[in-house]
Amino acid sequence: MSERIRYAWGQSSLGDFITAISNEGVVAFEFTQRSSAALATLRARFSEAAIEPDETGLAEVVKKLAAVIERPNLDPGLPLDIRGSDYQKKVWDILRRIPAGQTTTYGTIASEMGTPRDARDVTDAIANNTIAILIPCHRVVKKNGALSGYRWGTKRKRALLAREQHQGATGGTLRCVLRSVQLESRFS
Repeated sequence: MSERIRYAWGQSSLGDFITAISNEGVVAFEFTQRSSAALATLRARFSEAAIEPDETGLAEVVKKLAAVIERPNLDPGLPLDIRGSDYQKKVWDILRRIPAGQTTTYGTIASEMGTPRDARDVTDAIANNTIAILIPCHRVVKKNGALSGYRWGTKRKRALLAREQHQGATGGTLRCVLRSVQLESRFS
């Protein structure tokens, strides 16, 4: 095991979370209860790495991530170590370009990917995102604007979108309008 991944638990108004950090950056930020099952999932995902607890060393990271949950339009300034297939990484990059407080659809992302008739691959890539909020899969909705599934629960998705909208309406750093946007080439 040559790679070392450290993890720590955090608490937020939307529930407990775990974060895991490699030497390159955040590899996981997921809402989950403190449990041996959550650790088993982390160990299985990074089976070639030494997985080590580091509550003290990651205290500042946990603090920044808890702040992002409260204000999802903030950039915590944490590097990401994004892991997945090339296709998944491309989808996640598109997600990261959706402005806070705005939403897009699975079909729009599929069109951006060059597969406008089939959003199932996009849906699968989004469902496999392990870095909550920083790769904002909560900003993807159905084509009619309705909320769709969210890996960490629809209630959390609704809360995150509402927080982004409220922060924009109360003088936040970004103008937040909860509506569907087209991912134009200017976001490329």
